[in-house]
Amino acid sequence: MEALAERLSQLDSHVQGAVRVVAFYDALMRRRVDLAALARASAGLAECVAGIRLHGTGQAIRVSPDGRASSTPPSPASTTVPITLDDEEIGEVWLERPGPPGSLDDVLLDRLAIAAAAVAERYGPARTTMADPALVELVISPDSDETARARALRLLGFAADLPVRVVAVRSPLPLDQVAGLLCPARPVKAAPLADVGVVLATTVDPTRFPAGVHAGIGAAESPDRSWQEARTALRFATPREPVVHYDGLGALALLALVPPDVARDNADVAAIALVAGNPEDLETLDTYCATGSLRRAAELLHLHHSSVARRLEQIAKTLGFELTEPTGLIRARLALTAWQLFRQ
Repeated sequence: MEALAERLSQLDSHVQGAVRVVAFYDALMRRRVDLAALARASAGLAECVAGIRLHGTGQAIRVSPDGRASSTPPSPASTTVPITLDDEEIGEVWLERPGPPGSLDDVLLDRLAIAAAAVAERYGPARTTMADPALVELVISPDSDETARARALRLLGFAADLPVRVVAVRSPLPLDQVAGLLCPARPVKAAPLADVGVVLATTVDPTRFPAGVHAGIGAAESPDRSWQEARTALRFATPREPVVHYDGLGALALLALVPPDVARDNADVAAIALVAGNPEDLETLDTYCATGSLRRAAELLHLHHSSVARRLEQIAKTLGFELTEPTGLIRARLALTAWQLFRQ
């Protein structure tokens, strides 16, 4: 370890060398360097290949003493130290020194591991949009304790003092493209979970969703509650209203709690199923319920208002109540929404 000893300026003892190694990494941490910079500094200091790997991404950084990414095949690590955060091993650091380890390698790697854990906690393990589904599930699961949830959020790159919004997405586009559009300048992570995509973001701009994407946006600050709300809101998404905020549903959210069999057995919902047999009638009813106005519905449907009126008269006969009365419009809206929720 003579090169390292010389670089640490005239060491007289192992203790002095260790103190200078500690000071070296303290200076790096004050500069808030990233993982790549940590690896470069460590490789230059030790004059051998240094490596950093975080388990959350599987990505390994290997840097040669000249500061460039190492192009040589990985050699067996001469010394390895785990990276720990909140008593959990999240990765490892190592040196690939030819021959036996140097006298200060353990000290160097201990400090490198501490610095790497601080970087992971501050910035998260990856600057990519797609995240480890296991970490995302820890964030949104109601069974996670707050310590595990906070650790997962840190590893994903979210600051502790910022609220995280949860979005449930069904999309014909790749999930990373959708998530990247939603929050291009702030932290955003995404992962597939069962039959739906999960997006975690500090802010969500609903106008940035691409065409063809259906999404539900949770309102609660707690990620587990926000996830449940996002899943509920997604159930209300339709081609006419593809992006739904949970907090915009109000009392309509209660419909999601109705047992499916109870909803399907309701006379109004059953009548909507009959109307749905004719796509034109269903579109007319949907448009009229969304606008509450015959003339506005006619404009959106590109029909004469008298044509829409005739369709609504026929639909009313199937439903068994008048659509032009306030109570009838409310019944139709509720029944149509319930049918859309439980038709699958």
